[in-house]
Amino acid sequence: MKAIIFISTNKSGSSREAIRAAEHLGYFTILFTNNEKQIQQRQEYTDVHKMVSVNTNNLDKMREEISKLQTNGVDIKTIVSFVDPFVHTASILCDEFCHNYVSSKAIEIMENKEDTRLSLKDQPYTPNFFLIKPDESIPTKTICKQLDFPIIIKSPKSTGSKDVLLAEGEEQLEKHFDNLRNKNPDNTIMVEEYIDGDQYLVEALVHNHKARIVGIIEQEITKRKRFIITGYGVLANVPVTIRTGIENVLQSIVKELGIENGALHLEIRLAKNGWKLIEINPRISGGAMNKMIQAAFGFSLVEQTLKLLLGESPAILPKHKKYVFTKYIIATKKGILEKVTGKRRAKKSPGVVEVYVKPKKGTLLMPPLSMGHRYAYIIAVGSSLEEAKNLANTAAKEIIFHLEEE
Repeated sequence: MKAIIFISTNKSGSSREAIRAAEHLGYFTILFTNNEKQIQQRQEYTDVHKMVSVNTNNLDKMREEISKLQTNGVDIKTIVSFVDPFVHTASILCDEFCHNYVSSKAIEIMENKEDTRLSLKDQPYTPNFFLIKPDESIPTKTICKQLDFPIIIKSPKSTGSKDVLLAEGEEQLEKHFDNLRNKNPDNTIMVEEYIDGDQYLVEALVHNHKARIVGIIEQEITKRKRFIITGYGVLANVPVTIRTGIENVLQSIVKELGIENGALHLEIRLAKNGWKLIEINPRISGGAMNKMIQAAFGFSLVEQTLKLLLGESPAILPKHKKYVFTKYIIATKKGILEKVTGKRRAKKSPGVVEVYVKPKKGTLLMPPLSMGHRYAYIIAVGSSLEEAKNLANTAAKEIIFHLEEE
């Protein structure tokens, strides 16, 4: 029995689609989860052939479960995760129990923003930054002299924009420092120059040390209490100057971090003085990304990633090229969800290929403090990015969250 172990999954999005892709490829799928809700809703995970309740933060407990599976004759071909922060954990276990085609060290660096910055500190695409260790006093005056406002303050372990803050002045800077210190006293605080410019998300696979761009996606950022990405536009045709600039940055990262094989995505901005790397993650983006790539280019990126992790060559030549725009819907006020209307009308809107609404009746909705507070999305295709965007935005207006205010 050829099996793939997945460590953690979300109920929907790229991580869940990876499990379905493994099933489609003919593998026995095993999910390690510590999510009590998933165990209770076992019947909703038909693509998971075996669900194992285990503490996914405890390597020894997972080692025990893997050994049990092997004793029972399960042929584990790889151990993977498509979820923060388990990509490195999965790779460590894969080193021990399977043939690992990826570098655990490179994944570890990419999973930690502090290590990423230090590893790439001499590269022209790395922004100016400071690292303030837990036992160090905060050099506010030095920072204010060397960086212009606005300034970015973040935790190196932040995911989904949760602990990424913007300071417009010295008073706000000190307030953000206090907040992060109180919240995570044992963590380094990162301080970076704010990069002004268009932001792109780059999905890529690395095979035999060669980076291959899968998709370049324009990002639409809504700035409220946090930076929340509410729109993604997949470019069917990328201007040569943009593609060349991104390829150069990507190939440099692969070389500097010693990446032999694997999936990653970059968030990168085009500033006045060239490309600047915002962050790297050692996996495909979550949420609707796999479906966006499929709508734009006709293949499943999670399926091709699994092939790569199994030692095969990924097939990422586009079957077609379409402009795709995904509009995420957020709540503008706090309240308990009574009902959602307009889903059927949105599905029937021109150009729409996917409508997804996450929360159920009774859920507390709130204006976003992280990417997890995005409550629905619409994916639309068009003959140009502008058309795809207009079609997605028009359909999104049909979706209404009816809230009972707290």
